[in-house]
Amino acid sequence: MDNLSEALEKLKLASSDSATDSVESCLDCLLKALANNNTEASMKIQEMAILPLLPGLLKPQSACTPKVANIIAEVAKNEFMRSPCVEAGLIPPLIQLLNSTDQEVLLQTGRALGNICYDSHSLQAQLINMGVIPTLVKLLGIHSHNTALTEMCLIAFGNLAELESSKEQFASTNIAEELVRLFQKQTEHEKKEMIFEVLAPLAENDVIKLQLVEAGLVECLLQVVAQTVDGEREEDIAQLKTASDLMVLLLLGDESMQKLFEGGKGSVFQRVLSWIPSHNHQLQLAGALAIANFARNDGNCIHMVDTGIVQKLLELLDRHVEEGNVTVQHAALSALRNLAIPVVNKSKMLSAGVADVVLKFLQSEMPPVQFKLLGTLRMLIDTQAEAADQLGTNGKLVERLVEWCEAKDHAGVMGESNRLLSALIRHSKSKEVVRTVIQGGGVKHLVTMATSEHMIMQNEALVALGLIAGLDLVAAEKDFVGASLVSVLHKLLSDERSAPEIKYNSMILICAVMGSEPLHKEVQSLEFIDVVSKLRAHENKTVSHQASLTEQRLTAQS
Repeated sequence: MDNLSEALEKLKLASSDSATDSVESCLDCLLKALANNNTEASMKIQEMAILPLLPGLLKPQSACTPKVANIIAEVAKNEFMRSPCVEAGLIPPLIQLLNSTDQEVLLQTGRALGNICYDSHSLQAQLINMGVIPTLVKLLGIHSHNTALTEMCLIAFGNLAELESSKEQFASTNIAEELVRLFQKQTEHEKKEMIFEVLAPLAENDVIKLQLVEAGLVECLLQVVAQTVDGEREEDIAQLKTASDLMVLLLLGDESMQKLFEGGKGSVFQRVLSWIPSHNHQLQLAGALAIANFARNDGNCIHMVDTGIVQKLLELLDRHVEEGNVTVQHAALSALRNLAIPVVNKSKMLSAGVADVVLKFLQSEMPPVQFKLLGTLRMLIDTQAEAADQLGTNGKLVERLVEWCEAKDHAGVMGESNRLLSALIRHSKSKEVVRTVIQGGGVKHLVTMATSEHMIMQNEALVALGLIAGLDLVAAEKDFVGASLVSVLHKLLSDERSAPEIKYNSMILICAVMGSEPLHKEVQSLEFIDVVSKLRAHENKTVSHQASLTEQRLTAQS
């Protein structure tokens, strides 16, 4: 340490005299000390106020510059030295050095900047604002043959790409072409992994997704899949997962997805289809997720159902009733749910036996699977009276729905269960379905659903409750009283925030329940007439008209 103190004192003098030889020997001593005991040497450098001298030594043409940048890189490995480096004004001169043609200067400068800004989003954002991204992309293109420089750029990209503010700058460069070109040249697993780590955060941006597709990344990914699908080495399994996951990510962009779909004739789409019957769970998962992503517009959905994709998904699901891979179950159900959205697909999918296969997963204890199962059935029965009737009289299904309506730990499952319960009644308009729901204890959940914060769910509940009251009021009477239905309706009508549809359907329901003596008494005791009278002046004509009719009914039966 005595040698270091001496060297630091000499450096102070030499830097003020600009004596290059003396400076170089001092820098060598510093680098040696940092190599021996980085923490202690860094503390000494800080203590003797050396950092403020370093910006003056970072001159583009100086022979000392690579060593100075190297010292900064080594010092900044210590967290306690990063703020002092920033305070010493080291970032601006380092960024200037990224325009150098000297590869050693570029390497050490990149290391220095990377270490100073490590784990600091605010400093990384500062680098982005200073235009470091286009400069680094350009460097990657020029020096792609230099392994150390390439790795430095990739590490920098990996850190910067995590920030949302970087995506726009990356999108304005040719980063996609450079990364794909670099990936095509790699043979080593570690190097491919480094590029993957940059591609994944970049591919979250829709503009960059399309650029990557156009640059040929998909072909690279398909090649990786083909090379690793039967591999048993850990690195093969890891690469297969990364490549197939990235493929699915690229399909999340509307433009990139349509480009790869090519009207259902695209070679990429066809290749992805071949993953579904695979024996590899990772490929099955990626294939099902890819179909779910392709099924994000009606035209694609109709084409895929017409060309037999449903059968492949059903066969996959059948395999996983026993094998029970939750992620594959979830992905295949997601794909079926999306495919069931266009009206023309519903009857075709019901005829193909989708509902029967989906019901096999009714005993699943996994909330993600439960959620998708419910969503798939709800999409299938929309406007399909016969299917709604068949499912709505399935006691086991209704029993399970009522159980899931109480899944307070899983809001999504609870919401979807309520919506499916309501949908079974609304689409079947069947007295048998209503009786099954009443016997299963579902009425109280539909009353609770009418108080949901989501207007669409409130409305669905009110329409279903109206049908229950209209089709079998006698059987539902006890449950309506127990669930305080009349009180709920009073609150909905009194609340100024209630949407016109909610007010309208609440009044329809009030009229419907007045055929029951105990419910009629509750209506009278809560003085609905006052609330309804006010609604006659409602700006919505439908609400106003229904208020007049309801008021007449209340008056006539008071």
